[in-house]
Amino acid sequence: MTAMIEIKNLRRVYRIGQEKVIALDHVDLNIDQGEICCILGTSGSGKSTLLNMIAGLEKPTRGEIKIGGRHIEKMTEAQLALFRQKYMGFIFQAYYLLPNLTALENVCLPLTFRGISRKKREEAGKKILADVGLKKYIYHKPTEMSGGQQQRVGIARAFVSKPRLILADEPTGNLDTATTFEVIQQMTDLAHQYHQTLVIVTHDIEIADFADRIIHIRDGKIEKDERKKEREEI
Repeated sequence: MTAMIEIKNLRRVYRIGQEKVIALDHVDLNIDQGEICCILGTSGSGKSTLLNMIAGLEKPTRGEIKIGGRHIEKMTEAQLALFRQKYMGFIFQAYYLLPNLTALENVCLPLTFRGISRKKREEAGKKILADVGLKKYIYHKPTEMSGGQQQRVGIARAFVSKPRLILADEPTGNLDTATTFEVIQQMTDLAHQYHQTLVIVTHDIEIADFADRIIHIRDGKIEKDERKKEREEI
């Protein structure tokens, strides 16, 4: 398998006054193209910091991060913005939909930034919204939808341009249990369908069970690395 994410000797240290806080401590990790990987840990474990590093939202204190063979830690902010636009999709806990836009318009935004024609982006937007069960809601605005429906719009937005890498930060944190499982199933089904790499950060072991692989992180270090086949054999 080809590695989508290659992390080597990654370290992130924050300075708070005179105090030094080690958020990530010499992390080594490879994630393959098409793999669904969950980074599992409690609050303060370093899981969100690791996701931010993969997204290029924070610079490492030390170490290397390669996405699709490219060193993102060496990129400028302008280069990173273009790289994320081309190769990454994001799913957030808080949805971050634009309230004045319809579901379709929210989903089409990544394609708009790529300069794709209105006809083609609306075709793609309608298809992906149908894939996540929102065919009847394409012209609804966020205030006219439930939390679960809003998160499905967020999922559709992340997947619509078929990026190679999808990053999801506590994507079900605001949802009830039944909706949580439906949303995670849709995310993993889409990732498998398009052979995309999906990285999910969560504290919930039930969410992690949907992944091909679980990376347990604690105190900024990888504590355990489990693959689905290995878990099923236990």
